[in-house]
Amino acid sequence: MKFKAILFAAAVSVSTLAFAQETSQKTVAPPAGNALVGDTYGAGVSESKAISVDKLSKKLKKDSKKVENVAIKGTVTDVCEKKGCWLTIKTDDNSQFFVKMKDYAFFVPTALKGKNVVLEGNAERKVISVDEQKHYAEDAKKPQSEIDAITKPKEEIRFVANGIKVVN
Repeated sequence: MKFKAILFAAAVSVSTLAFAQETSQKTVAPPAGNALVGDTYGAGVSESKAISVDKLSKKLKKDSKKVENVAIKGTVTDVCEKKGCWLTIKTDDNSQFFVKMKDYAFFVPTALKGKNVVLEGNAERKVISVDEQKHYAEDAKKPQSEIDAITKPKEEIRFVANGIKVVN
């Protein structure tokens, strides 16, 4: 009787492990949607206190390496094609910075590309490793030649968004 109970427990454990492994390997698609003006992802966003990306960059250079509870306006230039779990924003000087969603709590549709948004959250200057840069370039489906050209860490603005609102 003990042997049957042990055999049953082992079978349940193996099938549970196989299911968990299969589930963890599935790719979650970005949320559907057209990213229409007024659509909000994550927490609410206050448009009235939004500053330009240029002002944010100056604050990060002047005050410290981190600015908390800030709202900024920008244009979305890229969205993670796999899940919608990150995006890039174009700055006033035509450079870009990277945005992740706080605690991986929400995702955005790929239709957000090209839209003007207000983001609210925390910003900081960080040095990004070669491996991390390559990882995100692969997520963005960049050409292999562009991925291979990444050979040095770089300093950039990173933003962790509590919420994102489409403004136009």
